[in-house]
Amino acid sequence: MIECDLILHLLFVVQVEDNVVVLDGGNVWEVDAGKRVVALGAFLFTAGSVKDDVDAMGFVAACKEETVGQVGLGIGNLQVNGFLGTGDDNRFWRILDQVGESGCGVGQGVGAMTDFGPLIANPASFLLGAAAQFGIFFAYIGAMCLGFEDAAAAAISIIGGADGPTSIYLASKLGQAHLMGPIAVAAYSYMSLVPIIQPPIMKALTTKEERSIKMEQLRPVSKLEKILFPIIVTVVVVLILPSTAPLVGMLMLGNLFRESGVVKQLAETASNAMMYIIVILLGTSVGATTSAEAFLNWTTIKIVALGLIAFAVGTASGVLFGKIMCKVTGGKVNPLIGSAGVSAVPMAARVSQKVGAEEDPTNFLLMHAMGPNVAGVIGTAVAAGVFMAIFGA
Repeated sequence: MIECDLILHLLFVVQVEDNVVVLDGGNVWEVDAGKRVVALGAFLFTAGSVKDDVDAMGFVAACKEETVGQVGLGIGNLQVNGFLGTGDDNRFWRILDQVGESGCGVGQGVGAMTDFGPLIANPASFLLGAAAQFGIFFAYIGAMCLGFEDAAAAAISIIGGADGPTSIYLASKLGQAHLMGPIAVAAYSYMSLVPIIQPPIMKALTTKEERSIKMEQLRPVSKLEKILFPIIVTVVVVLILPSTAPLVGMLMLGNLFRESGVVKQLAETASNAMMYIIVILLGTSVGATTSAEAFLNWTTIKIVALGLIAFAVGTASGVLFGKIMCKVTGGKVNPLIGSAGVSAVPMAARVSQKVGAEEDPTNFLLMHAMGPNVAGVIGTAVAAGVFMAIFGA
C-alpha cells in the first residue's frame, strides 16, 4: 500500500511500504521499500537507492512494482490509495482522491432511503437474495474463461449483481483502475435497463398461475426490530468477513440514521444532498480516467457482454429459486419476487410488481419483493468482501 499526502500545492510525499516504481518523464526508477520519495514539480528526489533506468511513456506516477501504469495514458493500472493524475506542462500533481471509496457513501445513502421492514418480516427473503448472487460467480468464471486475471475477473463479476457503487469500490480495492470505466458503464447501464432485461426472463421461467399467486400480508415490524437489525447485521457480517466492513457498515449506518428517528437531518442529507454529490464525483472521476484508447477496445466489449449475460443469469437463478420456494411452501410464494434479488434497489422490486400486476391487477407484490431486493444489496457486499479477502485487498 502507498499512502499519499499533499503538502502545499507542489510538494508530493509518498511513503513506500513495498518496492515501488516511479515513472518520471522518460525514465523508470525503482525505489527500495521503506524509503521516501519526494516529487516537487518536475523534479524527483529519493532517499533510497535508484536502479534500472528504463524508457517509459508519460509523466510522473507512483505505483506498486507489479502493477506499473498510469491512468489516462493507458500504461497500465495504478495501485494506490486514490488515483494520481498529471496536471499542466509543469507536471504539478493533483489527486483524484479515493474514487472507489465513494461507493461506500452511495451505500449509506441507499440505506437511508430503504425500509428493511419487509426483509425483517420475512427472513426467508435472504435466500432469494442469495440465489440471485449466482450471477456474480457466473461472471467471475466467465471472465476467467475469457482470459482475465483473478483480480480483474473478481472486479468484473460484481456487474452480475447490478451494483454500480460496489463494482467501482471493488475495482479500486483490487487495483483494477484501468477497468473501472468499462465496469462502471456496464454496471450502471444494466441497473437502468432492469425493466427491459428482466420481464422476458421472468415470464419465460414462470407460468400464468405462478405469476398470479397472491402472497399473505407481511406482519408488522416493531421500531425496536428496525433499529436492532442494522446493528446485528453489521456485527455478524463484519465478524465473518472483516473486509466487508466499509460496504455493509455504511449501508447499515444509513439505515440506522433513518430508523432511529433522532437524526432526521443526517438521514435527509445522506439520502439526498450527499448522494447527489457522490454521484457527480463518481461520474466525473470515472469518466475523466476513461480515455478513448482505454475504453474503445475488445476488453470493454467482453466486459459489457459478460455483464449482460451474468445479469440475466442472476435474474434467472432468483426466479428459479423462487419456484423452489413456491413448491416447498405449497404455493405461498410468488416466484416473481426472486428476480428482485439483484441489487438494483428499488427498481427490481418494482419490476416484480409490474409483471405480477399484468396477470392480476389486484396482486400487490412490491413490499414482498423489497425483501429479496434489500437482501441482494447485502449479498453483493458480502460477495465483494469474499473477493477482497481472497485477493488480499
